[in-house]
Formats: sequence, C-alpha cells, structure tokens
Amino acid sequence: MAHRKAGGSTSYGRDSISKRLGVKIFGDQKVKKGNIIIRQRGTKWHPGKNVKRSEDDTLFALEDGVVEFKTKKVKNFTGKLVSRRYVSVIPSEKPVVIKFKKTGAKKAGLKLRVNLKTRKPGKKKSSRRRPGGRVNVNRKTRSHLKK
Repeated sequence: MAHRKAGGSTSYGRDSISKRLGVKIFGDQKVKKGNIIIRQRGTKWHPGKNVKRSEDDTLFALEDGVVEFKTKKVKNFTGKLVSRRYVSVIPSEKPVVIKFKKTGAKKAGLKLRVNLKTRKPGKKKSSRRRPGGRVNVNRKTRSHLKK
C-alpha cells in the first residue's frame, strides 16, 4: 500500500511568454528607414504617410525623419464616422543620426573602471569595490600608494 495520499494535479503554473508589443518610438522622436515604430496585434494604430504595415500588423518607417501621431475621423466600412489613430513619419532634409543614451548597466560599467592611483574614472577595472562607489585598496600591500 502507498504511504502517501496521491497528489492532485492543478491547472495553474503555466504562462505564455510576453510578446513585447507596444509603441517603440514615440512622437517627435527621430526614426531611420526600416525602424519599427509600433508592434501590435490588429490595427490599433493605422499607417499614415511614410509608414507601412507589415504582415503581423507592425508599423515601420519608410523614410528617415520624425514620428508624428494623429487622430482622424474617417468613415467606417458601414458608413459610420469613427475616430482612427494614425502614425506618420515627416521626412527630414538632413540625414538622421540617432545617439543612444548610456543607462543602467552601461552607465554602471563606466563607474566601475577606476584608476587605482588617482581614484578617477579610467581604463583599469577594479575587482575590489565597496558599495559607496570608492575603490577599496589595501594600502599595506601596495607600498606605491602610501602617502
């Protein structure tokens, strides 16, 4: 005979992987040709000028420029007036250069590289680090750092 009562099965404990949908490039931001502006299921947002809709309803830019979001009243297929949201790209004369800001881990990585002699940001990476941001240096073993 069994020593334990049989455990029942549950229907919980499973979840689908998130699809990372939503707006990727917001209004008045620069965009390059081919950049994805919105990932969506269905046409929550409609393509405007210089924007195309792909097979999975993703909206992407056809030209370099600045993203613009608009709302328009349009006749539905039934003839009823409905409010629709459009995304368009206003082309720019100059070539678009997108500079990425260093945030999070990239910014923290810069703080880690500290010159042990001067305690200023440099090329040397320190393995001994205190939470306060200063490098913990054992001055007894490093005679050249004694003052």
